[in-house]
Order: sequence, then structure tokens, then C-alpha cells
Amino acid sequence: MSSSQSPGPSHPPAHPETGLAVEEVDALPEMPTDTSGMTPEQKDAHWFKYFYKGDQMPQLTLRAVMMGGLLGMAMSAANLYTTLKIGWSFGVAITACVMSFAIWNAFRALSGGALSKMSILENNCMQSTASAAGYSTGSTIATMFGALLLMQANPEGGTSADVKTLAVQPWVGVTIFTFCTGMMGVFLAIPMKRQMINHEQLPFPSGIAAAETLKSLYSESREAVLKAYSLIIALFVSAFIGILNTGEGTLKIIDKLFGEHGALKFMHLPEQVPADGFATITPAGGKLHGFWEKVPGAKQLIQFGFEPSVLLIAAGMIVGLRVSLTMLAGSILLYFFVAPPLIAADAAHLLPDGKYAAGFVPSIELVAGGTTFHIYRWALWGGTSLMVMSSLTALAFQWKTMGKAITGALSGRKEEVGETAAMKAIEVPFWWMLAGMIPLTIAMVLLQVISFQIAWWAGIIAVAMSFVLSLVACRATGETDTTPIGAMGKVMQITFAILHPGNATINLASAGIAANSASSSADLLTDLKSGYLLGANPRRQFIAQFFGVFFGTVAIIPLWYLMVPSKAVLESYPAPGTNQWFRVAQVLTQGLDSLAYSAKVSIALGGILGIILPCIEKFFIPAKLRPFWPSTMGLGLSWVVGFNNSLAFAIGAVITYVWTLIHRKSADTFNIPIASGLVAGESLMKALIAVLATLSGIFAWGL
Repeated sequence: MSSSQSPGPSHPPAHPETGLAVEEVDALPEMPTDTSGMTPEQKDAHWFKYFYKGDQMPQLTLRAVMMGGLLGMAMSAANLYTTLKIGWSFGVAITACVMSFAIWNAFRALSGGALSKMSILENNCMQSTASAAGYSTGSTIATMFGALLLMQANPEGGTSADVKTLAVQPWVGVTIFTFCTGMMGVFLAIPMKRQMINHEQLPFPSGIAAAETLKSLYSESREAVLKAYSLIIALFVSAFIGILNTGEGTLKIIDKLFGEHGALKFMHLPEQVPADGFATITPAGGKLHGFWEKVPGAKQLIQFGFEPSVLLIAAGMIVGLRVSLTMLAGSILLYFFVAPPLIAADAAHLLPDGKYAAGFVPSIELVAGGTTFHIYRWALWGGTSLMVMSSLTALAFQWKTMGKAITGALSGRKEEVGETAAMKAIEVPFWWMLAGMIPLTIAMVLLQVISFQIAWWAGIIAVAMSFVLSLVACRATGETDTTPIGAMGKVMQITFAILHPGNATINLASAGIAANSASSSADLLTDLKSGYLLGANPRRQFIAQFFGVFFGTVAIIPLWYLMVPSKAVLESYPAPGTNQWFRVAQVLTQGLDSLAYSAKVSIALGGILGIILPCIEKFFIPAKLRPFWPSTMGLGLSWVVGFNNSLAFAIGAVITYVWTLIHRKSADTFNIPIASGLVAGESLMKALIAVLATLSGIFAWGL
């Protein structure tokens, strides 16, 4: 791992470990806290001398990869469910670290100490495998492929239940797409790691948090152990609640225990509280409800109530007060002040048979046989417009970041030339990226041509743009801990609306390539930041991520078909992210003529607000007051998800706020572990229930 140079006036003696001149290494302070004045070579030498531990303890071991792969497969199911439920996926690094630590210690206890302790770098390696499996392979499944499924027309005389996912999306194409875009993220991270982590030392806050979590766990302090087990306990509690709030008719075995006639029916939680009253609107309900008195039949609002889901409450605990209260305010505005007059205006065009007059396009759709108002099918136009424009505006503010990303990538190769022998032996060489990206590019272009009928030249452009957008996404993640995946996808959608106008399939496929590769790169760089801080061997960590993509692909593909066997099942989920992709593709490729006039107005207003609000926040709101300024993304999201989601988010955020006021230390210590466990537990259980329900229907298991 070392190299020597002949002593002489122009070639001073080299340090046996770093390859730098001895006096250059000796001139480094013992443990400098500020490395900003060092050259890239000095930074590498400093890290190698003081932090590198990759040869001192196990790292890339079979047990670490297997544990990470299995946890990542479970987390991929959880993230698939949360994406379908609330449109978000959660990073799995910290959750996987804590779960691995607790599970392995439990195995050691059961073995009577026969199993050795997993080293901190093994746990970090496991984290990398789990992240690649649980996060980097599933970003486009529920969004891109979900949107493609929504585009499928129902068969003549049939319903959306007759549109089978496997029939319209062959598993071979979905598998190749998912695996290749995930692997693109892994290989694209190679040059960015050295530039952004080693030399610029961008913070990647979640990576720092994961490293600190591992250090805390391995210090074996009482607090660290309590944090680990609080997450595990929260996971099991929320998994049980996920069983209790499962709707009747989903699984017979749950109905027998907790259903209306079950032995433990007193424990059953309704899907929405209350079932009648708050969620049902009657003509005699007062002035507000009087807007709808012309509409015949029962007047029920989709997702208008409180849903007893700890997953949603926990998401609010993680997101915080600003975003969550903005979401609640936006939902109140929508459900109480915007939707009622629109419904009243629609009612004027209703015929006695409960149908609308010919040629009339209602603002608020009536579904379920004309008994239920689907408010956010209208609202998502304004909400999506606001979020798209705010994302692009925020991206425009980062023009320096974009420039640094591109110039950094170009200079990264130059800096590799001057690399020391020691660093060359442990860093991932640049030629690995070329060796990986060439066959991946060929595979992605062929897949686009064959499966999506994209011209070969457009396919090459899609892959090339994915590289540029991944650079931007990774730098944004490194600087702000926020990955602008939505903006990356929308840039691709707009680009291909110009290159391939009138084709929504091509529009969605191109966006999927950018989104999945960018999210994969950003997430994996976050893990590499953890490894850098812990002194891990980056080459071994890269291999762990490589294996993780295999585990994730093996899990996420069958999970997709089992959890979403048909278009009807997908439509039963809120799926706000999926609907955003679908609607944007629809507008970009088909125009606005099919929309109600009010929807067109909401698109325009949402777009204007999406530009104005971020500009006001950036240029006119002092930094100390920004936590009190409404969240633009939260406002947009409130018109894309149901009222019950926004209410639950707000409840979770208020719980954390009050907890912090009462006892800040315990809140700072346990809020994130408990919230992470609550998210993981219910989402895992709901994913399992969805899979069992599908399998029970296929094989007539009678569950």
C-alpha cells in the first residue's frame, strides 16, 4: 500500500504510508480541526494518517453484507408503501444501523457469546448495503411505473380492476430498468465522492448523523443503548397498530381477530375517525354544508377526517412544525374555503339522474357512484404546479452549486492523477466508472428503444442528462441535506416534452432515469460520508453498495406486483407522488384542454406562488424568521394529499414541539429514533398485509 521515491534534491523522501514527502506530512498539525487551507493531497494524507482504519478491523464481511441486504430488502418494502401512502420515502441508514446493532447483539446473546461482535466498520458496510437495497432501487417504481399504470385505459366494458400490472408492465423490463438506474447511481458516485467528500468536505448532514449514531452505539453508553431499543420497541408497536387499523375485508385472519365479529374487536381501529359525522357531509349540516345541498345522495369527502396511523404522525415528528402546520393550513383552506363553492358551482349543472350535463367538465369529480367528492383530484393541479415551480426556482438559486458540480467533476479526474499510492490502493479508480457506465448506457438506451419506443439519440441524451442532474442533486444533498429529486424529474419531463412532444410514456421514462440515478447517487454519497468519518475503506464500501442494488432489485420487483397487482389497487392509495408525475406528463403531452377552467386557474396561481414565495423567503425574510415563514413545499403538498394526512402530520409535529418544551434533552435524544421506528413498523406491516392479500387471492389461501 505504500511507495518510495529515491531521495534527492527534487524528490525528497516519501512518507511510507501516504506517499507524500516526509517533511510535508510532519508539517501537518497533530489533529487539525480546519483543513480548508490544505491541498487535496494534504487532506488525503491527513485523513489517511489520522482517520483511516480500514485495515485495522473487519469491514466487508459476509455477515455485514447479508445483514444489510436483508434489512435493505425489508426497508424497500417500507419505502414502497410510504411512497404510495404519502408520496415520500425515508432514508434507511440510521434505522438500519440501529436495527443491525440491536439484532446482532440479540443473536450474540442467543448464541451464548459464540458469535463475535460486529465491528463499527462492518456496521457501516451493512449500512451502505441496506441503503443501496432499501432506497436506491425503488424511487421510480411507485412514481414512474405507477404513473405509467394510471395512463392505461380501462378495457371496453371493464374497470380499472381489469388492468393488471404484470400484463401491461412485463417484469423483465421493469427489472432491467430498476437495476440499471440503481447501478448508474453507484457508478456516478465514484468521481463525485472524491471531489465532494475528500477534497471539498461537504457536510452531508445525514451522513454525519449516521456516523455519530454508530460512534454512540459503539461507545456502549446507556443513552445509546436506550436509543437503539426505543427504535425497536417503536417499530413493534407501530407494526401492531398497522394490524389494528387494517380495513375489514383485507385479510380474513385479521377480521376473525379484530373485525366487527372478532374475538378482539374492541381493539380494532377504524381506517378513519369518525366513520360518520366528521367525514360525512349532510345538507342540513349548517352554512358551510349548504353549498352542497343541491347535490343528491350522500356527500362524503375523500380523506376528510382523522386517520389513526402512527406512520403519518411519526412523519410529522420528523418533518417538523413549519412544514406540518403549513400543510394543515393549506388543507383547511382547500376543504373549507375553496372546494365548497366549486362543488356548489358544479351542482348547478347536475341533471335529475345525478349526472352532469353533456359537455360539462366538473371541477370536483364525483366518484363511487356519484356519492363521494374527490377533492384532491382537482387540487393536485394547483399543488403540483406550485411544487414544480418552487423546485425549479430553488434550483435556479443554486446556479453556483450547479457550476461547482460540473467544474468539480471535471477537475476531479485531474486531481486523481496526483493521488498518492496509498490512496490509490483504497479509493475506487476512475476506470471502474467507465467500465460500469459503458455497458449500463448501452443497456439503458436499448431498453428505452425497445420498451418505451424512444429514439436512440434521445435515449443517449436521457442518460447523459442523468449524469449532469446527478451532479447537481448530489451537491445539493451535500450542502443542504435535501435532494431535489422532484426538480430533477421535472427538468427531464420538460426537456422531453420538447424533444418528444405528445408522448407521455417517453416523458415519464426519461424522468424516471434521472430521478432514480440522482437519488441513488445522493443517498450513496451520504453513506460514503459516514464511511469517510469512520475511516472506512471506500473501495470496500463501494462493493457493499454494489451488492445492495442486487438485494434491492430482487426485493422491490416482486413487491411491486404483489402490492399493486392492478390499476384499481393503485387508485386505492393516495399516491400523491405518482399522481404528480402522471398529471405533469398529461399536461406536457396533451395540453390543458381537457381540464376544468378552475383547474387551469389553479395551475397558473400555483405556478406564480411557486416562484414568488421562494423569492420572498430568500431575499426578504431574515434567516432567524424563516422558521416561521410558511413552507412552500408544505403548501403545495397540502393540496396533493388528503386532509387526514395533513392533520396527522400536524399532530406529530406538535407532539415533538410540546415534548421539546417540557424536556428538551429527552426529545433531542429519542424523537428521531422513535419516529423512525414508528414509520418503519407500520409501513413494513402494511406492505406485508398487501402482499399476503394478493397472494391469498391468487392461491386461494383463505387468509
